[in-house]
Amino acid sequence: MNKAITSPLAGHLLATEGANLVMAEWIAEGCAEGTEPMRIAPLHIHREDDEAWYVLEGTLGFQIGDQIVEASAGGAVMVPRGTAHTYWNPKAEPARYLLIMTTRINELIQAIHAASDRSAEGLRKLFEQYQSELVDW
Repeated sequence: MNKAITSPLAGHLLATEGANLVMAEWIAEGCAEGTEPMRIAPLHIHREDDEAWYVLEGTLGFQIGDQIVEASAGGAVMVPRGTAHTYWNPKAEPARYLLIMTTRINELIQAIHAASDRSAEGLRKLFEQYQSELVDW
């Protein structure tokens, strides 16, 4: 995670040593028509960290507190710390987006992917280690 410049970004993280900011480009697969979209992340809260998304292609849906919004290509969403949120791809076509996060959020994501205990209780404990709270799995 010592790269200050990367081209292309896809599949890589952009962050510098000692920085508190990480940018990643990700793709969210679409959902079949008539089916409920699958959340990319569970409903959760980061107590001390803000998080942002910029949609490059496609559409992402967000729940931010009690509000449901969609952001299409060129749209951006910012979630302030302390706000429950989740997101998903509501369309059939893939969505390509940038996720701008703190290093702590990136570490939480890496820990989730590496976790052997992915039960609701196991994930709740993991979120707590990163100053976050799992609201709904």
